Amino acid sequence: MRIVLMGPPGAGKGTQAKRLVDKFGMAHLSSGDIFRAEKAGGSALGQKLAEYMDAGQLVPDQIVVEIMAKAITSCDSPAGLLLDGFPRTVAQAEALDAQLDQAGKSLDGVVVITADEDEIVERITGRRSCPDCGKVYHVKYLRPQNDNLCDKCNVQLVQRADDTEEVIRQRLAAYNRQTEPVIAYYRGRPNVQTLFVNGTQPPDNVTADLVRGLEQLKTEM
Repeated sequence: MRIVLMGPPGAGKGTQAKRLVDKFGMAHLSSGDIFRAEKAGGSALGQKLAEYMDAGQLVPDQIVVEIMAKAITSCDSPAGLLLDGFPRTVAQAEALDAQLDQAGKSLDGVVVITADEDEIVERITGRRSCPDCGKVYHVKYLRPQNDNLCDKCNVQLVQRADDTEEVIRQRLAAYNRQTEPVIAYYRGRPNVQTLFVNGTQPPDNVTADLVRGLEQLKTEM
């Protein structure tokens, strides 16, 4: 299977991606991981990427597609692949289709994890982490044993500077602007199945819905 996984920040995409990869054996192609590796590798493409990332600028579609196409074509997992964080725009989706067509392949499905915006804000603003060991807590859902102290390191927990409501709502607005047209694009593709799963459920329930949907997709391929 070749699947695109989409979802807003804080919807649990990272957790579910790992579980799906473990379940189905697909290669996990995370755009964030691939960008960091390309940048660290020092290639000409990586240097171009670094110029935009270091300046805090949006990476142009052309560079994004070139990097992801390189990763996709070098992926030879017999179980297929799970694309995470790409495509983010319709232009990227069109370029991905063209790349797969050239390779004689096609996309099988798009999985969208949905979540209520207020729920996402509560999830992210409530996150706290240990500056020493990196363990993540939550002021409501996963409290430490001692108030605001890491259970393991006994040091003060911290909140990421960008885990504020204002920043999160800006990120959600950007996600909606970019992603809704991409979802509409794929829903218009006759051979691509689109699966929506409620991400506000407990994580195990979300996983069960995702697995059920992808197993159904496999039978229809």
